[in-house]
Amino acid sequence: MKISFENPDKVNGLLTLTVEEADYKDNVEKTLKDYRKKANYPGFRPGMVPMGLIKRQFGASVKMDAINKLVGEQIYKYVQDNKIQMLGQPMASEKQEPQDLEKPAPYTFMFDIAVAPEFKMELNGKNKIVYYNITVDDKLIDQQVDMFASRAGKYEKADSYEKGDLLKGDLRELDEQGNTKEGGLEVAGAVLMPDYIKVDDQKKLFEGAKVGDIITFNPRKAYPDNDTEVSSLLKIKKDEVKDHEGNFSFQVTEVSRFTKHALDQELFDSVFGKDAVKDEKGFRDKIAEGLKAQLAGDSDFRFLQDVKDYCLKKVGKLTYPDALLKRIMLANNKDKDEKFVDEHYDESIKQLTWQLIREQLADANNIKVEKADVEAVAAEMARAQFVQYGMSNVPDEYVDNYAKELLKKEENVNNFAERASDLKLTQALKKVVKLDTKDISIDDFNKLAEGK
Repeated sequence: MKISFENPDKVNGLLTLTVEEADYKDNVEKTLKDYRKKANYPGFRPGMVPMGLIKRQFGASVKMDAINKLVGEQIYKYVQDNKIQMLGQPMASEKQEPQDLEKPAPYTFMFDIAVAPEFKMELNGKNKIVYYNITVDDKLIDQQVDMFASRAGKYEKADSYEKGDLLKGDLRELDEQGNTKEGGLEVAGAVLMPDYIKVDDQKKLFEGAKVGDIITFNPRKAYPDNDTEVSSLLKIKKDEVKDHEGNFSFQVTEVSRFTKHALDQELFDSVFGKDAVKDEKGFRDKIAEGLKAQLAGDSDFRFLQDVKDYCLKKVGKLTYPDALLKRIMLANNKDKDEKFVDEHYDESIKQLTWQLIREQLADANNIKVEKADVEAVAAEMARAQFVQYGMSNVPDEYVDNYAKELLKKEENVNNFAERASDLKLTQALKKVVKLDTKDISIDDFNKLAEGK
């Protein structure tokens, strides 16, 4: 096989492969012999079918498969051996002429190769990049304490309604005279939270309500332009709401008030494990410790984003094989059109440039992702999901089992590997560049993230 590569403008490559019969002949014959061994034809014993019959039936497709496989393998071998930084996949060249595989070899195949632009990105102590150190103050700790107390809280019965309470009662549809409507809707045990009522005059009707009180209100007026809320309250279909626009009576059968959990040993144990914390001060200290670790992760994430912006600005505009990359994007998004590619091209190039920069930085800092790194990230993600459900004290065994489930999906493994690479790169770069450390509150940090 002959292979040549043309790359006159450094970013548009043309790879030409000339395939001779000797390149694929042995593989074709071996495959056909395997077919013969397994072939089952009437009148012939297994393995004794004439090779001529096998070739007539399977020869053309086997030859095509062998050539396609050979070409694919040789393309990637050539690219790897010659250290060509290929972007995306090879594309059949527009210069390619039709090849008739029924005729004798040689066959010529031409592929357009998108090549990454050449540039050099280095970071050292001369590069100054801001690092935001998020401070853990009493306000932030108070918020976390309140969150844990709320998660462990519960509804308790109350004597009369106050703002935020939950009411349970029986709904009855009324006629124009204010009497219970014959054949009208009745809902027993309807649950209502007056705080969610949008119209003030309807909301005020429930102020000070006690068990046994009967309140007359209009659900349709209470929730204007929200037929979903009305249908849920009245237990009817959404398209039936228009047939019930009158008043309803609501007889209160229960008033429930949400009470946060007391800051006691039971709460401390549920959050951090039995006897890990003994008093409120210890509870707050433990929360502060967790916040520092969490916020350090947020600071690191922001730092890497700032590194990205810094490097993109330093590299400037690079020359890419735009027409070829758009063809590749279109091939990878078969359900999209050229307009979609054009609209998203600039952002894709920005992300591609950062990917190339990140690869250089990772190589310069000897960043290598091992299996253990990926597993550690999977465990981190698993624990974070448990925390989202208020389960902050989950045994390691459960976290490990859940992490193993996450790792069964290839997509997750790739994402975890990228996350592990970012974590290692961040730690390495914090030691390489000059950090411009700035203390910042969580509120101001969030405003930065929102672009304010």
